[in-house]
Amino acid sequence: MQARPLAAARRAVSDRRTRSAPRPPAGTPAAGELARQARAVLADAVRVARWTDAERTRGAAPGPGRPGPLPAPVTERAAAALGLTPGQVRAAWDRARLAGLVELHGATVRPGWRLRAWDRDDAAVLRGWVALFDAWSLVHPAPGDTAPTAVAEVVEAIPQVLSLLQLSNGPVLVPALLDLLEQRVAELREERCEVPYGPQSGTGPLPDPASPPQRLADLLDWALAGLAAVGALVLGEGQATLTPLGNWAVWVKLEQICVAAQSPAGNIEQPAEDMLRGCAGLTPGPARAEYRAWIAARTVGSAVTELLDVARGDDALLRGLAFEALRVVGAPAEAGVRAAVTETCLRPYALLWLAEHEGGDPEDVLGVLSREESTWLWVDTAAAVADHGESELLVRHLDSAVQGTVPALLDEVRAVGHPRTVQVLVALAAAHPDPALAKAVRRAAFQVHTGSA
Repeated sequence: MQARPLAAARRAVSDRRTRSAPRPPAGTPAAGELARQARAVLADAVRVARWTDAERTRGAAPGPGRPGPLPAPVTERAAAALGLTPGQVRAAWDRARLAGLVELHGATVRPGWRLRAWDRDDAAVLRGWVALFDAWSLVHPAPGDTAPTAVAEVVEAIPQVLSLLQLSNGPVLVPALLDLLEQRVAELREERCEVPYGPQSGTGPLPDPASPPQRLADLLDWALAGLAAVGALVLGEGQATLTPLGNWAVWVKLEQICVAAQSPAGNIEQPAEDMLRGCAGLTPGPARAEYRAWIAARTVGSAVTELLDVARGDDALLRGLAFEALRVVGAPAEAGVRAAVTETCLRPYALLWLAEHEGGDPEDVLGVLSREESTWLWVDTAAAVADHGESELLVRHLDSAVQGTVPALLDEVRAVGHPRTVQVLVALAAAHPDPALAKAVRRAAFQVHTGSA
């Protein structure tokens, strides 16, 4: 038997993903120049990430032990070693985590795949910067006295402001940006059937005090400062201008929206489960196009949550497809996928996703799974084949098990505790042309069903 479980089965719903950067729009610098600018924005983050990796290598264990800031003694050591202030180290550490340059594994800091590829891979650099750009509201937190709902409204409305900046192709006065922000927030509230702010006639309800015009003006200043902090725009006297990096990033986001508007299979408006069912019969390329369109039409957080919810369901095929869609999401899905490692039904999929995300070849990452996890995944994939595939595929699926013999496979399948074990073994026994083997599989199914040895 082959030592790689699921390799053939996964190729049925996926082909090897690439990490090429989106091409820049006409009139913007080439990808190499954009990557140079992105490296400049993240220069201190890279220095701090490499320092922490060097400390780990020599056993200094500089990690915070949990997501969050570096401990004060570690920050002081880094500042002295790198010629930075403690404040600069803290900011650089935060950016390194958001850009995927470092990863936390318990109390240990490890370099992310982007850090390893930083000097040679422009695509990795640009994707790291886009991850930082997407997290601008975390890089530059909102004032503590601001209502969370008001902050959320502004974050949701900022893409419209960025679109105006991109279309203007030059400086835009802050009052014009504020007008657009107010209009977009009003539209969002109307969509949610909420009371708009601002002057109102008649004797209707009082305006919502959470975001009066002055508060929106303050929040716009905060948002512009946050976007400037990640290198997406520059601020002048009463005006803002996109940088080449910011212009490229907004263009990429607009292109994604256009892709969403041209959803090839028409699943863009469907919930995640229906979208994945609609993609089950597609070949990998069209399926990925559909995933991109569906994801682009939603906030990344809500898309990841929906996909993971589907993955927790009873349909093993949808579980596998959900993680293929999460591969299209990429780095923004990492936190959700990492949390899923603790869930038995998601753990093997999540571990494979993380291994690929960290730079492993999709054909070689199966080694990250334990024997038990590989067996659980073999049963889960067999359930998907039994539910949705041909019987001959289920027989061929035997070849993807990690065990060397059918008796060894059956022993470990009985012990792994997958809820679909009995159904999988019964279906395999019915499909297999070898009577002796089919009899052994049926016996194993009976033992699992009755709880006998």
